[in-house]
Amino acid sequence: MNDKASYCNCLYYASNALARIVTKMAEEEFSAVDLAPSYAFVVMTVNKNPGIHAGELAEIMMLTPSTVTRLADKLESRGLVKKHSEGRITMIYPTPASVELNEAIKAAWYKLYLRVAGILGEENARMLTGSVFQSAIKLASK
Repeated sequence: MNDKASYCNCLYYASNALARIVTKMAEEEFSAVDLAPSYAFVVMTVNKNPGIHAGELAEIMMLTPSTVTRLADKLESRGLVKKHSEGRITMIYPTPASVELNEAIKAAWYKLYLRVAGILGEENARMLTGSVFQSAIKLASK
């Protein structure tokens, strides 16, 4: 038996293998905007939702609040977001630099999609993406 096939029925193994491959591809595409993919998605979300609460951003991104805080701190140090706290609530705003970068980020995201769809086929890429996302939502709710 092929050693790769030993774990083919294991969701943990398969999903992590897929994540590593897609992450490498995403990092290559998002290098055009000098951002790791997770940072780029935060920038796009903040640009779309100026003044978003950090907790809401964490929910949208399916990340922990501490991870969002770390990402926002790094983006703020790079001048791509501005944080404003009122009591225990932190709101995150885009900066002119992040707004200017938004179209280039979307272009990198689209290039990633084209790359994956070119390998898997467009219909398979869409079905896989939808299935994985819906599964993540269900598993996160338990």
